[in-house]
Amino acid sequence: MGWKTGTGWGGVMNNSLHGRLSDNVAKAAPLCPDQMVRVLVEDGLVTITPVNVMELTLEQRLSLFDPAKHGGEVMTAELLGT
Repeated sequence: MGWKTGTGWGGVMNNSLHGRLSDNVAKAAPLCPDQMVRVLVEDGLVTITPVNVMELTLEQRLSLFDPAKHGGEVMTAELLGT
């Protein structure tokens, strides 16, 4: 079996078997709720690996900017000083 990726660690995914990790194991991994993980099964051994979220480039961040949602004046008070 190859790599599978899923979210919602500790929850039910597609009516499949799921499990829980103790708090100390999750912290040592480190894993957190709803973190994406990869599960690899080889020769009867299960390996769970956290998936690191990639940092977005400036270009990727700017492509997510919606002027209708994020634009406009935030500070509505009068200007102070000159």
